[in-house]
Amino acid sequence: MIQLEGLTKRYGEKLAVDDLTFTVRPGLVTGFLGPNGAGKSTTMRMVLGLDHPTSGDVRIDGRHYDRLKDPLKCIGALLDAKAVHGGRSAFNHLLCLAQSNGIPTSRVHEVLDTVGLSAVARKKTRGFSLGMGQRLGIAAALLGDPRILMFDEPVNGLDPEGIHWIRTLMKSLAAQGRTVFVSSHLMSEIALTADHLVVIGQGRLLADTSMTDFIQQNSRSYVRIRSPQREQLLDLLREAGITVVETGSGALEVDGGKAELIGELAARHRLVLHELSTQQASLEEAFMRLTAQTVEYHAHTDAPAGAWAGEFPRQEWGTDWKRGT
Repeated sequence: MIQLEGLTKRYGEKLAVDDLTFTVRPGLVTGFLGPNGAGKSTTMRMVLGLDHPTSGDVRIDGRHYDRLKDPLKCIGALLDAKAVHGGRSAFNHLLCLAQSNGIPTSRVHEVLDTVGLSAVARKKTRGFSLGMGQRLGIAAALLGDPRILMFDEPVNGLDPEGIHWIRTLMKSLAAQGRTVFVSSHLMSEIALTADHLVVIGQGRLLADTSMTDFIQQNSRSYVRIRSPQREQLLDLLREAGITVVETGSGALEVDGGKAELIGELAARHRLVLHELSTQQASLEEAFMRLTAQTVEYHAHTDAPAGAWAGEFPRQEWGTDWKRGT
């Protein structure tokens, strides 16, 4: 279990983390979401004692990280896959970590096999691809067989097989009763993996709830209907007191409606339906809606085409070139 109480971090005038209070519980995969610059990495660094909070407290199973006797046996973390000495082999990198925490050498072989790096165990890590580096970082997190695991962007650089593997791994670890805390910008992966969500924006807590409740609370649900007898159906729904939205695509939408009731109504009046489906926003749509006012870095798509193409005024460029300037 990871417990944060009023956790706050300032860097000069910049308030990176603002009074965060939440608990990451065992038996669940908890997704940690927020826009760029929201304070996610800073929060994870404070959990591990890499940054010290300006105020507030964070504890791992009731203790501060620096009070853990053998920290890798309590919490394993992947924050930066590149934080490896390039002159060491994968095996020796893990062996150093194991020896520092009283972990037997046999465990190094086990985790290398688990992440699929046994064949390159003796190769120096400077030649590793991004995906191989991620696998090595995950091996380091698993090394102490910890009760708590924390991953920052774990699928970065992994191929589809690797993404499926880490997704299955995190679910299995949570099913064993472990605490799994994962940050990612890939909403599709969080949607498939996480049971619970913690969302922050500009360092502040925006949501701490289940995946299902988060989507329901931050999105629009509606029933979409298509019929070749569109006008008769439209009149029927309005006569029944059902508010209908007409779309440009020819479909009808009923906010918060129940598909079963609409289907039964159409059947009683012998109206043909080509589509009757309940629509729910995706995690990405719900996330965008909740965090819209906390995004620090905004990209723009209305820049002149020449700006993207790197074009310069033709006359000035030609004049300068002729002058040799």
